[in-house]
Amino acid sequence: MESARIGSRLRAIRRSQGLTLEELAAAAGMSVSTLSRLESGKRQANLELLVPLTRRLGIRVDDLVADERPDPRVRRPPIRRDGLVIVPLAPEHAPVMTYRITYPPRPLAPEPRVHDGYEWIYVLSGRLRLILGDQDLVLEPGEAAEFDTRTPHSMSAAGSDSAEAISIFNRDGARIHTHTTPQD
Repeated sequence: MESARIGSRLRAIRRSQGLTLEELAAAAGMSVSTLSRLESGKRQANLELLVPLTRRLGIRVDDLVADERPDPRVRRPPIRRDGLVIVPLAPEHAPVMTYRITYPPRPLAPEPRVHDGYEWIYVLSGRLRLILGDQDLVLEPGEAAEFDTRTPHSMSAAGSDSAEAISIFNRDGARIHTHTTPQD
């Protein structure tokens, strides 16, 4: 445990609750000096000291000692490839890859490709042409498709406007399982 970080959090929480050093120390059964040294990082934090403090403050010990939560936002630059704009929506090494893809209008569908994995695609706007094996499908906004990527497939905008879709891809070839609760 990093004493300075814990002490800084403790001080911030105490102050946000409008408590003085004297009030919190008395409520937690410790000296003002001990609490002051904890808050300044000059005293090693331990459970014997932290438990009474966190009880009085109405927080968990984890709120003081846990590592900072990482920023959950995904900040990866768009990828431009073959006219597509691919915006990553998941961290680089996530087990499931998620993208927002913009498909420009094209005169011809790209050549179908085959690779390991399983893909789920949801159309946000425009019309998306999905060639899947011997099927030639057009997906409208709000429609989704799910397929094994070992089947030859290609996707492109259908018509003269761009299409935008969310793509969720799993390299390991696992299908996406959705669970619904029956409605009464």
